[in-house]
Amino acid sequence: MRLIHSIAELRSAVGAGRAAFVPTMGNLHDGHLALVARARELAPQAPVVVSCFVNRLQFLPHEDFDQYPRTLQADCERLAAQGACDFVFAPSEAELYPEPQGFKIQPPKELADILEGQFRPGFFTGVCTVVAKLFQIVQPQLAVFGKKDYQQLMVIRRMVEQMAMPIAIHGLDTARSPQGLALSSRNAYLSEAHKVQALQLSAALKALIAEWQNGLRDRERMEGEAIDRLAAQGWQPDYLTLRCQHDLSPAREGQALVALGAARLGSTRLIDNIEA
Repeated sequence: MRLIHSIAELRSAVGAGRAAFVPTMGNLHDGHLALVARARELAPQAPVVVSCFVNRLQFLPHEDFDQYPRTLQADCERLAAQGACDFVFAPSEAELYPEPQGFKIQPPKELADILEGQFRPGFFTGVCTVVAKLFQIVQPQLAVFGKKDYQQLMVIRRMVEQMAMPIAIHGLDTARSPQGLALSSRNAYLSEAHKVQALQLSAALKALIAEWQNGLRDRERMEGEAIDRLAAQGWQPDYLTLRCQHDLSPAREGQALVALGAARLGSTRLIDNIEA
């Protein structure tokens, strides 16, 4: 496995249209390693590239950009031990953004200004811009993303389709701890007590799905009550909602659904989703 910091070196090493790519912000956990394993499985003869870059463009001014864990040495050790990654691309900010990134990709408001986009304005512009730039650098044949960031995966799929990028986008089911907690780099911020309490988020989403499957159809009331119940348990919820899987529009009968939630537990904001 080879660690690369420059765009020119990566392009020379990998070649256009060959790689299987897993973009990350580093601080890798078992969920990331599952993405890398899936990339290797999908393209057994291709070079597998994992990027580790904390992207300033997707953080709001009050968010945790400066505190976000940067663990490149440990990340490389985990990837090397796994044996599925060929190249780790870890550019500096100066390498990826040698000048202020004036050109940005603005996703459509109906997809990017709801849910995460409502509570993190500009987030998906930052995501799309860095992912498009990484795609241009790596020029992969395929890329693998986790379904934990459900809306993000949908935005990236749409971007690739509309921009006619020759890249197959693969989503992998959310990796969870044995207790059921969705794996996230931000879980490192949680105390042991909060890690136990964090299971209440996925439980609330499962309860929403169960109510719908049991015949309840007053979606807004159901969501409001779910938010109230979670808040009563000490959370600060942003949203708990039932949406259609194909476009994240409000839940409708006859459609495959997904329950999505975002809430703050202590100082840590967690997201999760459950498909139905």
